[in-house]
Amino acid sequence: LIENYEKEARELGKSSYKYAWVVDNLKAERERGVSIDISVWSFESPKYAFTIIDAPGHRDFIKNMITGTSQADVAILLIDASQGAFETGMLKNGETREHALLAYTLGLKQMIVLINKMDDESVQYSEARYQEIKAELSDYLKKVGYKSMKIPFIPISAWVGDNIIEKESTYLSWYQGPTLMEALDKLIPPKRPTERPLRIPVQDVYKIGSVGTVPIGRVETGILKPGIQVMFAPTGIVAKVDSIEMHREFIPEAFPGDNIGFSVRNVKVKDVHRGHVASDSNCDPAYAVASFEAQVIIIDHPGQISNGYSPIIDCHTAHVACTFTNIKQKLDRRTGVKIEDSPPFVQSGDACIVDLEPTKPLCVEPFVDYPPLGRFVIRDMNKVV
Repeated sequence: LIENYEKEARELGKSSYKYAWVVDNLKAERERGVSIDISVWSFESPKYAFTIIDAPGHRDFIKNMITGTSQADVAILLIDASQGAFETGMLKNGETREHALLAYTLGLKQMIVLINKMDDESVQYSEARYQEIKAELSDYLKKVGYKSMKIPFIPISAWVGDNIIEKESTYLSWYQGPTLMEALDKLIPPKRPTERPLRIPVQDVYKIGSVGTVPIGRVETGILKPGIQVMFAPTGIVAKVDSIEMHREFIPEAFPGDNIGFSVRNVKVKDVHRGHVASDSNCDPAYAVASFEAQVIIIDHPGQISNGYSPIIDCHTAHVACTFTNIKQKLDRRTGVKIEDSPPFVQSGDACIVDLEPTKPLCVEPFVDYPPLGRFVIRDMNKVV
């Protein structure tokens, strides 16, 4: 299979992308040499069964990156160690900085950093280059909110396989830490809220000839079983679940953390969309909201934000413009203590309590009850605010 990919990639002048083509299946992805959409794969380590969510890193497809990140438990931050590439990612609007910030904002408190391309001619497996990258990145991750001392920084060469599963060569003999596989097995599995009512944010929907309409997404809370009557918010459409599939195998039930597809009866593909939320129609079903109160921290905005501001809100798999209808309070972003009631505006560095009104139907939930459906990212001008 890899040989076929290498041949096809060479014909496009991208022979070094042969491994990327395992997960980059779209014609546009292969022509451009970047991931565009999310792809999901699975593998097993000696200790755990993992699902890989390959999310695009390019800023043009940040919406898909956010969707993928919102469904993960752990972030693996991949760094290009070659001269100039790392520095570009760490500029003020660099993608490395943005990815780390998004991962923390979307609730991924565990992270592994892979410092890749150690075999590059500009790096040549240099320990000094590794330490330089580790020091600068550790400092930034600490500012974001991570405990950088607990994050493994693993120098790798994905091209030759160094430090992925085993230590393949002597070039990295100066590194005494874990390989990627060893670091994965040291992760702490999150608590799975099986006792909560069912919530599944829909990532995509397919029409499969012999099966019917199949929404796909990750179970965030509750348990899904065939026979359950699910309701899709915000539309209120109700449908019976016929079957559940995970990694191309049918399963009898799905638990929190499972990335699944589930077939439903008498529902057209055009009636279910990314951003919808499936829930049990008979047990605290999810609904659309007319408005919601939120705590917002402004990290990067060039001006003042007042009532009437309408950026994009990325909440679970939904991407909906929402209007700031009432900025109620300005807060100290570190302590949460109220500074001012009804401020005329907020700006970078401020935190606030604000009423938000979606411009089209949106399902959100209280953070205390359903954290993955109660946290969000604000985007404007193609960057995180």
